Amino acid sequence: MTQPTAKSQKIVIDPVTRIEGHLRVEVEVDENNQVTEAWASGQLFRGIETILKGRDPRDTGLIAQRICGVCTNSHYRASISSVEDAYQIQIPKNAEIVRNLVSLALFVQDHIVHYYHLHSLDYVDVVSALDADCEKASQLAHQWHDHPYHCSQGDLKAVQKKLADFVAAGRLGLFANGYWGHAQYKLTPEENLIHMNHYLEALRVQREVSRAIAIFGGKTPHPQNLVVGGVTSVMDMLNPQRLNDYLFVIKDTQEFVKRAYLPDMKMVTAAYQDSMKAGEGRGHGHFMSSGGYAFADGEPLFASGVIWGHDFDQVEPFNDAHITEEASRSWYQDAGPTSPYDETTEPDYTDLNADGTLKTEGKYSWIKAPRYQGQPMEVGPAARMIIGYQQNARYIKPYMQQFMDATGIHLLDFSSTLGRNAARAVEAEVVCDMVFKFVSELAENIKYYDEETWAKYVFEDLPQQTQGRAILEVPRGTLSHFVCIDEAKVKNYQAVVPTTWNASPKDHQGLRGPYEESIVGLTLADPQQPLEVLRVVHSFDPCLACAVHVMDARGQSLAEYRVPALS
Repeated sequence: MTQPTAKSQKIVIDPVTRIEGHLRVEVEVDENNQVTEAWASGQLFRGIETILKGRDPRDTGLIAQRICGVCTNSHYRASISSVEDAYQIQIPKNAEIVRNLVSLALFVQDHIVHYYHLHSLDYVDVVSALDADCEKASQLAHQWHDHPYHCSQGDLKAVQKKLADFVAAGRLGLFANGYWGHAQYKLTPEENLIHMNHYLEALRVQREVSRAIAIFGGKTPHPQNLVVGGVTSVMDMLNPQRLNDYLFVIKDTQEFVKRAYLPDMKMVTAAYQDSMKAGEGRGHGHFMSSGGYAFADGEPLFASGVIWGHDFDQVEPFNDAHITEEASRSWYQDAGPTSPYDETTEPDYTDLNADGTLKTEGKYSWIKAPRYQGQPMEVGPAARMIIGYQQNARYIKPYMQQFMDATGIHLLDFSSTLGRNAARAVEAEVVCDMVFKFVSELAENIKYYDEETWAKYVFEDLPQQTQGRAILEVPRGTLSHFVCIDEAKVKNYQAVVPTTWNASPKDHQGLRGPYEESIVGLTLADPQQPLEVLRVVHSFDPCLACAVHVMDARGQSLAEYRVPALS
């Protein structure tokens, strides 16, 4: 572990904003403003696993979905599926499709919200958009798509006026604390205006996708349509109007993805392609996907596999038996690598340094360190799209190839800060298009009188002692829930979530997690405005929260940036 020198300084970003949850990042920067070490620290104890002990296994889903207020359906489904695995319950085809329709709608919503509302402002200078020529901006939008989404001169002038009114009133709101004018912003005023136009449009789109999720989920967040053995949304499935309502929203969303999201991503890729080619934000190159979401013919939407050290020509099979967790650097007892079935969640908090910084040795995060064959793994859209491309996945490779041909980037370029965003945009298009295939399969089943949605069972006849797991691909990456049941009650429960993989602290070998590894090596244009660090962290779509303060090696405060809570 490196120690600060007289010429180095430590930058503390706490809390990191535009994410879900509470995340603190500390980086050490040398005299050339290059990051030499990084620490990513989850700052909130979850403890849901402890709450689940002693519960009826059939109730785990409704509790486990409270792990997060954003990924509610993902944890709900994983929890229910882990219990079904433990009891060897095979759910009906219709139930699987309904679950997929809800899950995949969440994919698209999450990707749109992530890029426009959580991450795009790391690339888009909001204030610069005020200087844009609206006629020129409209013409520019047509270079990226023949029919760009709501990009007439009138549309763009209305957005520009709205932004100008915010500035004049001193009410920038969400845009009040950006590093506007930073040297690393590369988009032209016109490109910035196009993005801000779609930023505002995306607010409407993501709201409508929530409505689509609620059609089968009952409500969102925290849906109530899943039970051990199937789904409860039977009448919604059988009602043609409900299916049409769902399809109407997905069709509208598909238009936004194809005419706004993808063109905007191609625009940003062109402007920042040098940073992609230079590998800015590149990590270990270990990628993992569990695959899944199979169609009626057995072909999965997502391919499974493992890639080591950017060796894309060698994709190994994925095997969840290789997953372990450890807490050598996390605020828990039982530090050694352990199977999630046997892992405990006993807090062991050790304080920070006297100056408020994290300890460079010992425990420093509430996030555990999951490992696959002892190695940290990057999970998420980039992993899925890279592995899918290399596995010749029927529903992924053509979309990836089309994006690469249009932008001139290569597969390795997806392993970068901006590459993660590009992969997410490609995946949003894939999922939008493939949702219609699942709806067609559901309609076909109903047409031939298959209306089954629940696998009947007698709970008292099920094993009193068993264990099971669910491994799913969700918007942010590979999600797994592990449950041990004894005397028909939950004996032990562990959730290994995508952000646990990506935001993992160092392990007993000193291996950094993906956030930390991707940050080390960055060169900051201005240490008082560490935009480059935030870009890397945001590119993973953290499900964890921030203001920014910077310290020098002597612990003296150089500058502070606080984000006030919105009423």
